[in-house]
Amino acid sequence: MDAINGADTAWILVSSALVMLMTPALGLFYGGLVRQKNALSTIMHSFFMLGFVSVIWALVGYSLAFSPTIGGFIGGLSWVGLNGVGLEPNADYAPTIPHQAFMIYQMMFAVITPALISGAFAERKRFKAFVIFSLLWVLLVYVPVAHWVWGVGGWIRNLGALDFAGGTVVHITSGVSALVCALALGKRVGYGSEPMEPHNATLSILGTGLLWFGWFGFNAGSALGSNTLAVSAFVNTHLAAAMGAITWMTASWVRHRRPSVLGASAGAVAGLVGITPAAGFVTPMAAIIIGFIVGLACFFAVELLVRGRVDDALDVFGVHGVGGIVGALATGIFATKTINPAGFDGLLYGNPGQLLIQLIAVSVVVVYSALITWVLLSLVNITVGIRVTPEEEARGLDASQHGETAYQI
Repeated sequence: MDAINGADTAWILVSSALVMLMTPALGLFYGGLVRQKNALSTIMHSFFMLGFVSVIWALVGYSLAFSPTIGGFIGGLSWVGLNGVGLEPNADYAPTIPHQAFMIYQMMFAVITPALISGAFAERKRFKAFVIFSLLWVLLVYVPVAHWVWGVGGWIRNLGALDFAGGTVVHITSGVSALVCALALGKRVGYGSEPMEPHNATLSILGTGLLWFGWFGFNAGSALGSNTLAVSAFVNTHLAAAMGAITWMTASWVRHRRPSVLGASAGAVAGLVGITPAAGFVTPMAAIIIGFIVGLACFFAVELLVRGRVDDALDVFGVHGVGGIVGALATGIFATKTINPAGFDGLLYGNPGQLLIQLIAVSVVVVYSALITWVLLSLVNITVGIRVTPEEEARGLDASQHGETAYQI
């Protein structure tokens, strides 16, 4: 117990709470973007994950993600039910904090990732199907990828790929899976011919602000200590989000002749996504550049490639999938050991091979996430059906799935 550092432990507990806050914040962000009749059901997708995935993680998810590896592809069962996950540090992951502190910090990452996917199928997925799919997806997509990238002995980690706080593990897996979900469920009834405007933009802006706030725990907490690396990640997180917000709003202003408030909100989230894999490896000026690149890339992905062609209801792929991919590749360009000696130099610092390693990691995770998600959706559709009936969709999922409404009029 002598190795435990009080300041490090306090910071990780605070960071865990900050990341926990991000999941209900995501519910507010998504809930404001849908039509009124689906607001409560959309918020429920995030809120339910907070309880559901936490239990899955404690029972088996953490063990499969972080316990000693089996061939570099999955962890074992030695930590099932948190057996052996006590209050003493685990030197493999975080030598200055209790093992349970590291476990619960990682739990909050696992919680929010399937919640992110829900924005793609908002307003049309059966809740029963959502529950079954989320259980299978966490165990068969999130857990293996987390082990590959972050687990000691994981093959992507051994390859040398850099992912400071989850650009690959969280955002690429969820973003790509969201695109597959949108394709599998098909477009909402009336999509493209009926108005489907956000019912409460104010709620979404509040959700964005809380996400931005929580993201400091997401990224700076990934330093796993109260140290200079946490400061660097904190600063980079804020600068990338700020630049992303400005960039998307400006691009929208040029294209639509109006400075969109929701555009600024989406841009901030895109900047946060893009800096996530790089936060602890790059300089503040690189963070601003990444925020700019990601802001533009995500804006054009949503405006020109996805929207209108695929009903990714809340632009999950355009923001999280594209943002995660661009951020992971940017890490291979801008990373420098002057910021984090435990990392690697990127292309601009004389190591072009790092960009290739990042590309390999991104490509594998994209293909794996898409394939497994498609298989899971097919199985769930065969067994319980993944989409509500047209009549249920017309009533709204608040009433048809939960028998409640967000607002009493």
